[in-house]
Amino acid sequence: MTPPPERTVPPRPRAGGRDGSRVPRFSPAERWVHRTTALLLGLCVFSAGCLYLPALAELVGRRALVVTIHEWTGILTPVPALLGLVSRAFRADLTRINRFGPHDRVWLRAALRRDHRRQERPAGKFNAGQKLYASYIAGAVLVMAGTGLLMWFTGLAPLVWRTSATFVHDWLALAVVAVLIGHIGKAFADPEARRGMRTGRVEREWAARAHPLWRPDEDLVGDGHGDGPGDGHADAEHQIGGHERRVR
Repeated sequence: MTPPPERTVPPRPRAGGRDGSRVPRFSPAERWVHRTTALLLGLCVFSAGCLYLPALAELVGRRALVVTIHEWTGILTPVPALLGLVSRAFRADLTRINRFGPHDRVWLRAALRRDHRRQERPAGKFNAGQKLYASYIAGAVLVMAGTGLLMWFTGLAPLVWRTSATFVHDWLALAVVAVLIGHIGKAFADPEARRGMRTGRVEREWAARAHPLWRPDEDLVGDGHGDGPGDGHADAEHQIGGHERRVR
């Protein structure tokens, strides 16, 4: 009698994902901050459109309610980021965004040349464009909130200040809308990036291709700053040096 065939036990999935091919990118707290900020900022922009565009104003009506929604969503937009500071992962990503290293300058030079080759655009967890976008939106939201308060509470400042605040508020709002359209367009062009923000995980191959200097495994065991340059990674510095020599 022949013995029964030996049963093979399938390998256990690795921590990176169901089959080890996915790695964590954003924590639940970070995704909550992003979604809540997007909702508040979206309502703020839409209500502003209803106040300034006659076609939208006629369609929506109830101008007093729209004004109230615009005022409160504008004031509340910075709140999710402030609450997110209790999250270690969120604070670590803020640190990344505030670091602008040699690889970011290489990325920007390639972007200005419209060079879309991945090897000419080295990036950590966030590329230079994402860092500039996040910094711009953060500053713009604060300026919009400040000028909006001067317009809301007319007794806070003299007329000339309120007139200047209105000018800055209106033109900065147009610039924010343009930048938001670009941000949304970039997101729709990269399904894996959207999946990372929606589920918190991305394909390991995508991470290595789009963000080659990011070390996702070190995020899990280190200090949360596994981002290549600036953290003692000699191989990453060597890679950046090669990029800069080719650019020059």
